[in-house]
Amino acid sequence: MLDVFPRPIEILLVEDNPADIRLTQEGLKEAKVTNNLHAVTNGRDALDFLYRREAYTDAPRPDLVLLDLNLPGLSGHSVLAEIKKEPSLLLIPVVVLTSSESEADIVKSYEEHANCFISKPVDFSSFLDIVSRIESFWFSIVRLPQPN
Repeated sequence: MLDVFPRPIEILLVEDNPADIRLTQEGLKEAKVTNNLHAVTNGRDALDFLYRREAYTDAPRPDLVLLDLNLPGLSGHSVLAEIKKEPSLLLIPVVVLTSSESEADIVKSYEEHANCFISKPVDFSSFLDIVSRIESFWFSIVRLPQPN
């Protein structure tokens, strides 16, 4: 496998469930690509991280956003819409990783220009497998633009 990133991959996880945050951390630990996972638990903090506001002034630009839709306060759909309307954030791939299997959520996510929609599996090993495959796909197969 070709290591196309000369630095650790920066991943922003927007997830309010502590158990899912831990599962994502575990899945990424087993990945073949070195990464830094940054987790925030609500949509407002996600936008602050992306815009480097408030407590996140030194936040790195993420190479990938893993976004839950069901968040307290500002919804995942609102976060996604903001990311995809902002020119400085537009090229960051956003993977919707959510417990929803609603066709309406799937359609709306793609209308808001999500790069991918994945329903979270309910069992531990399948969840770890999905997280590992997400990272493998986005950083070993897909070619992404390099940040400025």
